[in-house]
Amino acid sequence: MRKFIGAALLLLPATLHAEPLTFDAALQRAQSEAPSLKGREAGVTSAQSAAIAADRLPDPTLDVGIRDFPVTGPDAGRFNRDDFTMTTIGVSQQFINPAKRHARAARAGADIGIAEAGVEVEARNIRLETALAWVDLYYAERQLDQLKLLDESLSNLQSTVTARLTSGSARPSQSLEPDQLRAQVNDRRIALVAEIAKARARLSRYTGDPDPSVAETPPEFTINRAALLAGVGDLPSLRALDAQTAAMDAETRLARADKTPDWKVSASYGRREPNFGDLVSVGVSIELPLFGRKRQDPKIAARASEAERARFDRLAGEREAIAALEGDLAEHAMHHARMENARDNLVPLARKRAKLDFDSYGAGTVDLGTALLATLTVAEAEVDLLVREAEVARDAIRINLTYAGDRP
Repeated sequence: MRKFIGAALLLLPATLHAEPLTFDAALQRAQSEAPSLKGREAGVTSAQSAAIAADRLPDPTLDVGIRDFPVTGPDAGRFNRDDFTMTTIGVSQQFINPAKRHARAARAGADIGIAEAGVEVEARNIRLETALAWVDLYYAERQLDQLKLLDESLSNLQSTVTARLTSGSARPSQSLEPDQLRAQVNDRRIALVAEIAKARARLSRYTGDPDPSVAETPPEFTINRAALLAGVGDLPSLRALDAQTAAMDAETRLARADKTPDWKVSASYGRREPNFGDLVSVGVSIELPLFGRKRQDPKIAARASEAERARFDRLAGEREAIAALEGDLAEHAMHHARMENARDNLVPLARKRAKLDFDSYGAGTVDLGTALLATLTVAEAEVDLLVREAEVARDAIRINLTYAGDRP
């Protein structure tokens, strides 16, 4: 009984995931299932934990020992004959200068920002790739359905050709033309089946569903160029560069803080033989940054240059993002115009020509090959329209999920 229950529990997630995924459901599941995102979130937790200790003082040091113990001469190996011999116990505490502690805290804060931006970048990539996989699967299945309809119409046409052969109104070679065309359609069907398998594998990767399928239709997408351009500066990738710049600035402050000395306080108690008396020592030690021109100054210059490079990287990243957005918008406009041309002109014209050719075939004024070619042209135009619709949908998804971050 326990084994049966355990097996049922193991099968439960697969059963739950067997339901077709809507566009939104696929994105939500990917957001909760992606291992890479969970790993990035663990990185944020790690950075936050590390930041707690970043500006803390080091632990105190406990020193225990024996001082001035004779190992040669007449008093060798004896504790009570030399007034310098003693057992000691001491405590010391190092005090890091405040500027260095503040710089370390700023560096740790920047590390948190870098980790958080990494989570946002990964989350956005997961949403984008999941959405593209969903749309690819949706449109590939629609294209396959269109080819199935064409195959059925060709199968029906075969019976017409057979009847004409029986009556003697068609040549024997014409009986092969529908089958030849169906073979060409099957060739395209094989390619589409492969595309569906690849899209399904990509969707499974992000959602965790072993055999995902899609439900409903894609959402309506809109493109707001002005809003997208205005929001470029807030992209996660650029926020990551901002955090990297902050980290380099903190490193520069830390290098400058090295010119301010740290100091240490120590106290110790020395116990000697009763006839000599015990001793107490208290002291302060301070670092002396005497070689700043050779040690601290070059380090400061190097860190400042790295910070400057980070700022230029941020500027270059923003320009690159704007250029990429403009390019994506131009490509989307081109794909949208081609889709409208196919919908309003290419497909209607192909259907009209096919009807005219079939009417002519029925009247005996054109041969079967011409009529079949018209049928294939219609099918290709309709499949091509679906391809163009998919391109428009992919563009809108990529633009919105890359530059806006939300579903339109």
